[in-house]
Amino acid sequence: MWHLSAVDPADSRNCRLRFKVIAEGTQCLSVKTEEAAHECVSDEALIHLRSYKYSSIDKSLISKYILKHYWNGFVKILPLWLAPNMVTLLGFFFIISDVILLVIFMPDLVGPGPSWLYYSFAFGLWMYSTLDNVDGKQARRTGTSSGLGELFDHGIDSLNCSLASLCEVAAMGLGASKLGAFTALVPCLPMFFSTWETYHTHTLYLGVFNGPTEGIILACFLMILAGYHGPGIWTEPIADLIGHQYFFGFHKTLGDYTVLDGWIPFILLSLFGAHLPFCVMNVVDARRKKQLPILPIFFEWVPILVYTLSIGAWLYSPNSTIIPNNHLVLFCLTMSFVFGRMTTKIILAHLTHQPFPYWTVMLAPLIGGATLVNLPFMGLPGISADIELWYLRAYLVFAMIVYFRWAFLVIDRICTFLGINCLTIPHNKLRTQNEKETCANKKQSNLDDKERTD
Repeated sequence: MWHLSAVDPADSRNCRLRFKVIAEGTQCLSVKTEEAAHECVSDEALIHLRSYKYSSIDKSLISKYILKHYWNGFVKILPLWLAPNMVTLLGFFFIISDVILLVIFMPDLVGPGPSWLYYSFAFGLWMYSTLDNVDGKQARRTGTSSGLGELFDHGIDSLNCSLASLCEVAAMGLGASKLGAFTALVPCLPMFFSTWETYHTHTLYLGVFNGPTEGIILACFLMILAGYHGPGIWTEPIADLIGHQYFFGFHKTLGDYTVLDGWIPFILLSLFGAHLPFCVMNVVDARRKKQLPILPIFFEWVPILVYTLSIGAWLYSPNSTIIPNNHLVLFCLTMSFVFGRMTTKIILAHLTHQPFPYWTVMLAPLIGGATLVNLPFMGLPGISADIELWYLRAYLVFAMIVYFRWAFLVIDRICTFLGINCLTIPHNKLRTQNEKETCANKKQSNLDDKERTD
């Protein structure tokens, strides 16, 4: 039997308040769940990380016969308590430090700067490359390999593309010019296509001549030469620079041809002749093995086309003041976050087996900037240099906020799901690895003693 009784107004209000709190909490939980699914970090997506296994193929002869031994020796000097992702981050700090030195001592990107600055560029880039190659070895050494490591590693590589290239721009004395902008930003293209290739093949392919090995060695060599001879050597005739006697009478054929004259053809030939075709071939092979259509994969180039064309329309517009007013460093810093978000989303989709991400909101202001500087071509009044600069600054702030918010969300979700730390190694795992290292050293010592006794 039901009994009706009077309800205290205060209890009624408290009841409604509790329902309100529960409803709001449910709504927040729903939003977080939707956001997690949108960013490929839902539980259904992250489950693939439990069966993660890194796969790569490196055909570089320099890596195989020389650098492999250097990397294997270098990783042994790293302490076991140093997390692999921290190794990656330390390498990136070398690049950040060089960019800061660049802004202080050679803000025009022309120079000539002090010799030690060019040597610092070379050393920083080499250390970045070294730590980028040993972080995976450190992960296996400490038993902390995970999909987060690949995401973190390649995410840092994406951020680094346009920043390390700024040091190369300065080493070649290109300055804030159209050629300087091209040199600083073109490395984003091979990085995108390699990431796109990895998404489909789930394997990182590095050819006989590749950017992470031979490309970085070449860049370091250019920086060292600039430190010894000065950046002016790149505008000297090649025949005079090397010596006429080494051309066996053909030096006249080169005439006044300089290194800078062949710079763009060399880069384009490397990209479209030695890199992109193999990326496409590997992706096509992977699709055919899965009996999937080929044509749709080329629609996945939309993000990089929007990125590249928008940059070209903005920087190379006669109405833009970014290059004439020497704001190339600011522009490249902004683009590093935009490109970093774009490619890292692809890497995350590859790790979690999610649909290809065609868009990032960070491309919208890039399209907006390209549109604003070209308003006169539409019969509309153009914007002033001050407005363009403040727009770029606001874009940088927006890009940083969006990037780091997304990065923290993704890293936190993965760490929580896998029960791991991002930049540290748990004490229990650290203790286990120390015991294994000690046992291995004792075993090796006993074998050495036995060999000496025999």
